[in-house]
Amino acid sequence: MSATETVTVRPARRVGRPLVFISALIVVLGLLFGVPWWTLLSSAAQWPSPVGAAGSVLFGAALLSFPALMFYGHGRRVDWAARIADTTLGVVWVLFVWAILGNVLRLGLAVAGVADPARSRVVAAFTLLVSAVLIGWGYVEAMRVPRVRRVEVVLPRLGRELDGLKVALLTDTHYGPIDRERWSKGVTEVVNTLDADIVCHTGDIADGSVDQRRAQAAPLADIRARDARVYVTGNHEYMGDAQNWLDHMRELGWEPLHNRHVLVRRGGDTLVVAGVDDRTAKSSGRPGHQADLDAALAGTGADLPVLLLAHQPQQIGAAVAAGVDLQISGHTHGGQIWPFHYLVRVDQPTVQGLTRHGERTQLYTSRGTGFWGPPLRVFAPSEITLLTLRSA
Repeated sequence: MSATETVTVRPARRVGRPLVFISALIVVLGLLFGVPWWTLLSSAAQWPSPVGAAGSVLFGAALLSFPALMFYGHGRRVDWAARIADTTLGVVWVLFVWAILGNVLRLGLAVAGVADPARSRVVAAFTLLVSAVLIGWGYVEAMRVPRVRRVEVVLPRLGRELDGLKVALLTDTHYGPIDRERWSKGVTEVVNTLDADIVCHTGDIADGSVDQRRAQAAPLADIRARDARVYVTGNHEYMGDAQNWLDHMRELGWEPLHNRHVLVRRGGDTLVVAGVDDRTAKSSGRPGHQADLDAALAGTGADLPVLLLAHQPQQIGAAVAAGVDLQISGHTHGGQIWPFHYLVRVDQPTVQGLTRHGERTQLYTSRGTGFWGPPLRVFAPSEITLLTLRSA
């Protein structure tokens, strides 16, 4: 090869990545459906043949149809498919969790000397009974209008004339495939009883377009606040059309805090109410969308207290660096279906409640007003939050 010859090297195609993803998906689905199937229909239980056959057909049909239903339901926005897929996911998750705990019970029964088929039948009955109770209760919890959770937050920099300011927080309403227009009206009625000075919505307003979810979102126009109704985007807006939701919320009379702020004043005291886009906004590729706290706080005095709306608790790092007094967030749903909160905690600094970060900054994370996907809430109740701000 001469010194002037050039060799073009093409980057290696990452052909293995889709294969790894598909393999991991098969393993996850196999465990998710397989563990409950084995626990409930183990041959050691010696169920009559028709019972075992019918159960196996049911689990097999659910497993094979689930990926297609999820694709059409959430990829193509086909609501009937999404309803079936989401419900299947919630039911099988509960069965999976309690099947694992049932098999812990199996070990205890073995130690106690209980033999099969009685041992396997006790485990199956335990798994099925507990799962059925939790699925029924979880559905009621998900579909009900949330209870009000009242929290007092002391902000040392808050002026005396702003002491007692009431902030109502909605988040993760997730208007979606299940029509919850009546539920949305109920939420509005509850918020209006709180006599809030500020009402906030911290994103994930809907799964779907404005046209699809217009009726469910319409009651938001009737929410009352003395000083401001403010809204920021969540990650689910960036799975659809975030700008249309920002525009629509403005049409409903809300103030979209698209990396900007408003001021709330009482006498000589001022509170900065700022909002930023969700942390996924930049990667969505939508022009003009990214979380920009500097822009949101531009023109505000460094000595003024700041209430920040940011969808994800993970955005707290920027808030601490900027000296924000209180960030309010959602996103986690409190885990929604126990024990999913352990997985949420891997990704987020907190799952729910009031926490302190750094010397000045506090973070309140709501468990969410609605639900995503499975119409279930197990040991993670939804909430409408009323934060009362107190000066030192």
